[in-house]
Amino acid sequence: MTGDRPRVIGLTGNIATGKSEVGRILAGLGARLIDADKVAHEVMRPGGPAYRDVVQAFGPEILAGDGSIDRGKLGAIVFRDPQALRRLERAVHPATVARVDELIAAAREPVVVVEAIKLIEAGMHRGYDELWVVTAPRPLQIRRLVERRGTSEVEAALRVDAQPPQQEKVALADRVFVNDGALDELEESVREAWQEITMR
Repeated sequence: MTGDRPRVIGLTGNIATGKSEVGRILAGLGARLIDADKVAHEVMRPGGPAYRDVVQAFGPEILAGDGSIDRGKLGAIVFRDPQALRRLERAVHPATVARVDELIAAAREPVVVVEAIKLIEAGMHRGYDELWVVTAPRPLQIRRLVERRGTSEVEAALRVDAQPPQQEKVALADRVFVNDGALDELEESVREAWQEITMR
């Protein structure tokens, strides 16, 4: 820690690479884990700071019967249209970043991990101490989406290919975890990295 400020690690990776698994491991080791995706869902709830902007950007057809944003309907739009995805990000990112900053400031743990799929695209990583990136081969990403989320191979491929190339994230990373093997191999790599940063 620097003064009262925790060490902040930005954790990212494309869909189905295993970044959430890395986050879970780090939380088990004592880090404060902030899931920016969950924060984004919070700010999009009715009455939340991003709700109105998202509805204005995509129209009332994305709403469920109770007035909440139907994430399935919204996802079907943005994962097929890069411009729509950017429109959603512009509506949601400012409120998400502001809330994440509040959570970092309130943390009492010596290490805070901010997990976000759009961490780099939102510019959040610039103020953090380290950037950790999790990668996986494209065929494995698709297989994980099909097996774990029940999507079709076509839908899974669309979601994988809608994201920026993994190498763009790797080029900016302080640490890279290639998650193409057994879970215990990934956990061992994460534990080694944790020991390095906590012994400084």
